[in-house]
Amino acid sequence: MSTISKTFAELKERHEAALIAYITVGDPALKSTPRFAGALIEGGADLVELGIPFSDPIADGPTIQAAVQRSLMSGARPIDALRVAREIEEKYDTPLVLMTYYNPIFRFGLNKFLTSAKRSGISGIIVPDLPVEEAVDYKKECVASSLDTIFLASPSTEPQRLREIVSRTTGYLYLISLYGVTGIRPNLPNSALELVKKYSAALDGAVPLAVGFGISQPKHVHDLVRAGADGVIVGSAFVKIVGENSRDVGRASTKLTRLARRLKKAAI
Repeated sequence: MSTISKTFAELKERHEAALIAYITVGDPALKSTPRFAGALIEGGADLVELGIPFSDPIADGPTIQAAVQRSLMSGARPIDALRVAREIEEKYDTPLVLMTYYNPIFRFGLNKFLTSAKRSGISGIIVPDLPVEEAVDYKKECVASSLDTIFLASPSTEPQRLREIVSRTTGYLYLISLYGVTGIRPNLPNSALELVKKYSAALDGAVPLAVGFGISQPKHVHDLVRAGADGVIVGSAFVKIVGENSRDVGRASTKLTRLARRLKKAAI
């Protein structure tokens, strides 16, 4: 059983949903990222997604796009994300997931990247722009490296394609709850809750269901968990805190911990 699967299993026994927290590596500086990850974990994050900065983040809204630009301006590179992951892994046993587009993996070299990721303490990888139909070699290499392959589904995913995605995803299924890009939204529409109910029933426990996009408040978490989500993914709300407090790492860390604690409480 992978560390991610084990985490979800332990949470299920405690009747809790997972809080999965996203931050961009190198925002606003590489030295800040381990501290921010630690602040999120101390606040209750069960998994941490580390975003590798990429110049064309097509799935991300303005908040994360701004974080990516700050990271790139600081000089962060894909190899730096692996070094940061190792530093976090040495202090915490919380599973770490890399969020990256495929171009950095391709340029790094698939086998080399995955081997380095595993050695750096990474448990799973999300590649938003890699369709499951084109992921045969990637999936094979991830299995060889004992890395979870976390694929995405969306409101427009057809039932037949969903079955294919579920057969390939491990760790959890990342459900995009809304059309559009990432970002903070004051309210989640009923369509998002209905989508979670639909997917939860379709999966029937085959793999944990983690929901992302637009989640920023305890009420969002509470409602999604009650609808059947096994985990909630929060990114822009945390990234916004970093952006607004980029000159005061201590203050940013405190605010990250406080928000994580509030969100995690709603997942219990």
